[in-house]
Amino acid sequence: MYNALCRFLLKLFGWKIVGPYPENEKKFIIAVVPHTSSWDFPLGIIVRGALKKDIKFLGKSSLFKPPFGWFFRALGGYPVDRSKSSNLVDAVVDIFNSKERFVVAIAPEGTRKKVERLKTGFYYIALGAKIPILPVAFDFEHKTVWIKDLFYPEGDKEKDFEHIHQVFAGVKGKKPEKSFLP
Repeated sequence: MYNALCRFLLKLFGWKIVGPYPENEKKFIIAVVPHTSSWDFPLGIIVRGALKKDIKFLGKSSLFKPPFGWFFRALGGYPVDRSKSSNLVDAVVDIFNSKERFVVAIAPEGTRKKVERLKTGFYYIALGAKIPILPVAFDFEHKTVWIKDLFYPEGDKEKDFEHIHQVFAGVKGKKPEKSFLP
């Protein structure tokens, strides 16, 4: 019922999902770009439901405090304390290494504000856990969720990010002026 509702909502608002979801891959990071609006989160939850996939997300720890913390946990969230200097990359790599199946969606911009470059945590998590990255673009201009090809980072940061930037080139978020446009 929930999955049908999510598919209905996408169709009702004119959205479509284009590209294959990697059905046979057990572990990977979904890098979702651009992140320009609070609407990105509900869209992501609806897309996840429409795809019928168990995709987790990382969120700032304040979201997981009362009175709504239970809600974000129930949605599949993992709290992240960004005020501490703890090593988030190692912590998420450990999660990947401890599970047989695990998929997490991350907004590499790290904020809804305009950024000039993507943060690198998602990249180093993928390298550390030896898993691929699935680039996904929320293209509000065309009301399309683009699922791109899995990308296996090689460890050459400059070359790998050149590829990642090309994948997301030209995609406009809900607030186009805040979109990361490489």
